[in-house]
Amino acid sequence: MDNLQIISVRENPEYAHEAVKYFQSVWKSNSPEIYEDAITNSVGASRPLPQWYLLLKENEITGCAGLITNDFISRMDLYPWVCSIFVAEEHRGHNYGKLLLDKALTDAKTAGFDSIYLCTDHKGYYEKFGYKFIGFGYHPWHEISRIYELKIS
Repeated sequence: MDNLQIISVRENPEYAHEAVKYFQSVWKSNSPEIYEDAITNSVGASRPLPQWYLLLKENEITGCAGLITNDFISRMDLYPWVCSIFVAEEHRGHNYGKLLLDKALTDAKTAGFDSIYLCTDHKGYYEKFGYKFIGFGYHPWHEISRIYELKIS
């Protein structure tokens, strides 16, 4: 399928620097050091989370995602969270986002979780992959997001 590969930064620490740069470029925030700290410290972590992924198409980074304990949302009773899902615009429409979601799902299942969650403003996209809307959550920056759950079978 188009010479695609999903790289776990934890399993491939040589990608850590590139991952930090890519996440910072597509998820601009007031604190770019958040991704640097989170990704750098995931390498060699003793617990199964966090995980950070890069989607490579013909060895070029074209997308990313993470699997983390909390996505800056009030529902800290729910975890793990799929976060920072992104596919470059010119590569959209080929189900590459689903590949990133599936990798997070596989890793969550391997770690023994029975559900995964995500928060978003999108309606209709994640439902296509079996995610169910379960309510709203609140971010520290005073925004509200929709929360979705996918039960792991």
